[in-house]
Amino acid sequence: MQYDSSFMTTLHQAPPMRRLALLLLLPVSLSAQSADLVLRHATIYTVNAKAPNAQAVAVKDGKIVYVGSDAGVAKFVGPSTRSFDLTGRFVYPGFVDSHAHFTGIGQREMTLNLEGTRTKEAFLARVDSAVKKARPGAWVAGRGWIETFWSPPLFPTRQDLDRIAPNNPVVLTRADGHASVANSMALRLAKVTKTTAVPSGGAINMDRDGEPTGMLIDHAQGLVLGIVPVATEADLERALQLASERELSLGWTQVQDAHGSWREVERMRKLYRDGRLKIRIYKTITGPGAEADRLIAQGPGESEFNDRFEVRAIKLVMDGALGSRGAALLAPYSDDVTNVGLITMDTVAAKDMMRRALKAGLQVWTHAIGDRGNRLTLNLYEGAFKAVPVAQRKVADPRWRDEHSQIVSPPDLVRFKQLGIIPSMQPSHAIGDLFFVPSRLGLERTKGAYAWQTFFSMGLPVAGGTDAPVERGEPMIEFYAAVARKSLDGKSGPGWHPEEKVTRAQALKMFTWNGAFAAFEERRHGSIEVGKAADFTVLDQDIMKVPEAQILKTKNVMTVVGGEIVYGGK
Repeated sequence: MQYDSSFMTTLHQAPPMRRLALLLLLPVSLSAQSADLVLRHATIYTVNAKAPNAQAVAVKDGKIVYVGSDAGVAKFVGPSTRSFDLTGRFVYPGFVDSHAHFTGIGQREMTLNLEGTRTKEAFLARVDSAVKKARPGAWVAGRGWIETFWSPPLFPTRQDLDRIAPNNPVVLTRADGHASVANSMALRLAKVTKTTAVPSGGAINMDRDGEPTGMLIDHAQGLVLGIVPVATEADLERALQLASERELSLGWTQVQDAHGSWREVERMRKLYRDGRLKIRIYKTITGPGAEADRLIAQGPGESEFNDRFEVRAIKLVMDGALGSRGAALLAPYSDDVTNVGLITMDTVAAKDMMRRALKAGLQVWTHAIGDRGNRLTLNLYEGAFKAVPVAQRKVADPRWRDEHSQIVSPPDLVRFKQLGIIPSMQPSHAIGDLFFVPSRLGLERTKGAYAWQTFFSMGLPVAGGTDAPVERGEPMIEFYAAVARKSLDGKSGPGWHPEEKVTRAQALKMFTWNGAFAAFEERRHGSIEVGKAADFTVLDQDIMKVPEAQILKTKNVMTVVGGEIVYGGK
């Protein structure tokens, strides 16, 4: 251990009693110098432009106290320091998922998971297996199917499900959460017929005979999902815990949770108090409505549970999704010329709510997929900013967000910069959607689609997310999609616009500093710098240098949140 030279000189020159007093202080100095955790012999990417690379990092009381060389970190190693030799490992700021549905991630782990069913036959086989395990009359519910990969790429029908589930009500939600298919028993129990009134912001697909096909779009899903037996409180708590464990194992240190209620907030708080949640959660409340009004009345919440939980944003939904043809378009779908998608939001209520939220200092997120959905979102944001000048706002820089920003009319791209809107985008959407987007929209409308590099070139802090459980929710898939803009097997096609892919440095920033900025946390998280929270993601490969395909094979080996090793480290 090394000490300041002036201290040693004073020690040697002091009278005997004074020297004794100084010696008694020496263990205190030793303790102050010792770190709780040291990671060394690593390749560290700091996302700090002033010192972008390092070999070692030291942590004390959950904060970073040293970033630099292996030689320099030696003075921080004491008797109680946990020190890890990470030779051959790569350290990054803790990865931030800027858009996911946290409870849904856990529920996917607990129910029928239809993710990865690349054919209709595989989809039906997995449902058939679940039905055979269920008692007669019991509900079978699941999520995760995407028909665009099937041949032909057509929605499933109630008749498809009836053949394998004649004695069980079945409802299966598409991966995007904007459409569900139900069998005849489920429709019958929900009293959905050809004469059923269609909820605003929804659709009931009909066959040639005018009967329901079983497909329910956006708000119409509630007709059936509303009668599915409600999960117990224990189930919901278990879902949150499973979500936390899964995300940490993948290397995520924070999830920014899109949608939520105050009941869910209290459930999360309970699990934090019990020590069952270790990940950071930046939580939104669904609006407009009473739940959002409650948040507006109380204003932005303080960070809780040692900076691991915060509630300060409202989440709205402007339109549906492209896959189910619910995304709101300025012109009809190319493959469904009678359809321009759905506006799912009460825009009158949203207009008033946005102005009150801006005054209260709250962040607003709005789900917007189609070019009309994005334009209306920008219009509402602009109207709120004009109606509530900076002097009347609790927070001068509101950092309002456009969630997904998938299809934007080229003239509207620059409006993000003009209004200061954060594009919160999920790269994996592009490498899945672009197989069908050209046929849905035509090649001309793909020019403003998934425009990551365009936004970066404007100087906008594109925040990267996953939209899990809509997508798989894995950071390496998202990073790969951002830098390759190719399918997982390396393919692309007309309308994929490879010029919109980002550099690896930009991609890393999407999932670290930009995510922190999008949550007002860039001074506390997002980069590896002295004074910031010790959040690290440790990988077994260098994603900044390995060939693109190797990114997908990279594994997380350690996750650190606030100096605590919450995954790996053995």
